[in-house]
Amino acid sequence: MIRVVIFLILVGLAALGAAWLADRPGDVVVNWQGMRIETSVMVLAAALLAAVAVLLLLWTLLSALVRSPFILRRYRRRRRGERAYEAISRGLIAVGSGDLVAARKHAAEAKRIAPSEPLALLLDAQHAQLTGDRNAADSAFRAMAGRADTKALGLHGLFVEAHRRGDRVSAHAFAEEAARENPSLGWAGRAVLEFRCLTGDWEGALALLEANRHALDKNSYRRQRAVMLTARALASEETDRDQAKALAIEAAKLEPTFVPAAAIAGRMLAEGGELRKASRILHKAWEAHPHPDLAQVFSDLRFGDAARDRLKRIEVLAKQAPGHIEGALALARAAIDAREFAKARDALASFIAAPTKRVALLMAELERAEHADEGRAREWIARALNAAPDPAWTAEGHVSDRWLPVSPSGKLDAFEWRVPVTGIANTAAPIEPAVTAVAAVTTASIAANSAITAKAPAALEATAIPDRSPEKDDAAAAAAGPASDQHAKQRNPPSPPKAQAVIPLVHAPDDPGPDTSDESGPPVEPHNNSGGWRRIFE
Repeated sequence: MIRVVIFLILVGLAALGAAWLADRPGDVVVNWQGMRIETSVMVLAAALLAAVAVLLLLWTLLSALVRSPFILRRYRRRRRGERAYEAISRGLIAVGSGDLVAARKHAAEAKRIAPSEPLALLLDAQHAQLTGDRNAADSAFRAMAGRADTKALGLHGLFVEAHRRGDRVSAHAFAEEAARENPSLGWAGRAVLEFRCLTGDWEGALALLEANRHALDKNSYRRQRAVMLTARALASEETDRDQAKALAIEAAKLEPTFVPAAAIAGRMLAEGGELRKASRILHKAWEAHPHPDLAQVFSDLRFGDAARDRLKRIEVLAKQAPGHIEGALALARAAIDAREFAKARDALASFIAAPTKRVALLMAELERAEHADEGRAREWIARALNAAPDPAWTAEGHVSDRWLPVSPSGKLDAFEWRVPVTGIANTAAPIEPAVTAVAAVTTASIAANSAITAKAPAALEATAIPDRSPEKDDAAAAAAGPASDQHAKQRNPPSPPKAQAVIPLVHAPDDPGPDTSDESGPPVEPHNNSGGWRRIFE
């Protein structure tokens, strides 16, 4: 609209100028080189305008002729760019859809038309990954890492390729370089943090966490720092107990409901005679998450106390979580030690209808301690074989007998206190740590556990269970009366329906990310040699 108004104004001014000249006629005489030219003002003005137009036309033609090579070159460049863009777009779509033929065709075309374009290099690398040509993918990513504009992408690709072939030292080097070049890269920071945690470099992990504190929310930062401080306290407990105590207390302050930190801090404070402070930390963690480690530390709060004194403390603790199985188990354990068998039975009464393994084993111990009834004790042990599993420290399908700061694949704070996966036929024995040196970096590796050995819990191993035929079982059931019939189905549960085979989903080859782990390769062993983990097989 503004342009139309301006145009109309200019046309109006031109008309006014023409009318003004028409109202004021005059003659113009030019004497030049013996020639005399006489004309009017209007004619002279028109001749000047025509001359200017001709000169402008000639200038335009001349400039176009001079610039024609540049124009042609720019047109060809634009046309090549359009073709390269089309080839790259179709190639990336083909890679994403898994079309090998189309991906190969468009990758070759993009490489021929625009070999130095960043997206053409990316398409080449993606095509190599899709076809499984690791050498070509590595070469493409190295070419990208050698350029300033694609260095981060190239380092990410090299990190992924190194991670896939199990070269953790190279993967760590690529992640470290990417983190130095661009600290805001989340994958690089996570990879470096996981590697430092996996190798037990807790000081370096804490320093990296502090450097990237701005990228985390407050709760995530406090949780991760508490986990690292707890891990560092565990690592330095035997060498520097004062430092371990300070680290555990700091971790408990950052995350009061974190059970491992509270258990370590409470135990060390109690050893130093700070019973009130230890009790406060344990009570706060117990209110949020009742756990047997907390109950054990609270029971042993005063060294040398009698069993009845420990029972009184556990009774106070159990009242903070009424109805919780961990409180009942802790109370029953303390009552059996104090020979208060009635209290032990009352604590377990609400859980014996559908007992877990620990409940059944405690009932067996109670029958032995109170009545010396070996038959009833063996019956409870038999029920424990088929009882529901108890919670355990579980991460990525592995069960640990104690809390570990990192999972076998290197994830921080992955172990959770929960019931392991159900439907387990056999559980492997804990894998013994075996530390090996890789280049100059100390890292952990675990040999693949190919044979699974079924092993009964330690409490079950203490008592031999005789082999019993079905006829003997029926006779024992008749002799035992209704109590035996009540649990016959639990001793001999029906076989579960066989699950149908399913095709496992795999990660797309072009986007594995830093968290991708090669599940076909050997798992990585936790750095802490004092604890073991075992694989759950469904």
